[in-house]
Amino acid sequence: MAAMDLLGRRWALRILWELRGGAVGARALLERCQGLSSSVLYDRLRELTTAELIEKDSHDQYRLSRTGRSLGSALEPLDAWSKEWDRSTR
Repeated sequence: MAAMDLLGRRWALRILWELRGGAVGARALLERCQGLSSSVLYDRLRELTTAELIEKDSHDQYRLSRTGRSLGSALEPLDAWSKEWDRSTR
């Protein structure tokens, strides 16, 4: 339930999604996530770092940790389901 609570927080999954391709700085995350306030971004970054899903690199950019990358594999079935659901609702 703790993982569901964390991942269900506003913008948490979007931030993880944006980090799937590699390290990204906080300003770039704000630009990629229209409507995300800087205060919510920094709250989520702190929470995701504490949960060891993301980490900061030597250039002060955020990236997925090993655990965060493994979360992507765990979410693949949900991604496949959502794509099928999208096709069926068109």
